[in-house]
Amino acid sequence: MGKRKTFPLRISPGLYSVLERWASDELRSVNAQIEYLLVEATRRAGRDRPTSGGSEAGERREPYD
Repeated sequence: MGKRKTFPLRISPGLYSVLERWASDELRSVNAQIEYLLVEATRRAGRDRPTSGGSEAGERREPYD
């Protein structure tokens, strides 16, 4: 896995609380939950990067490595 980009994120306490509960329900950290939601949103919007020619269909890969 490549180096991760870090940056501060300002978020309302209410939304953070919702994300915290959701992340807990899915056994993720809040950070991992936010990243998961962003990756899913970019895929649904058709803005994710094209897959490399070497990956097999159905093969799990880390997003945006």
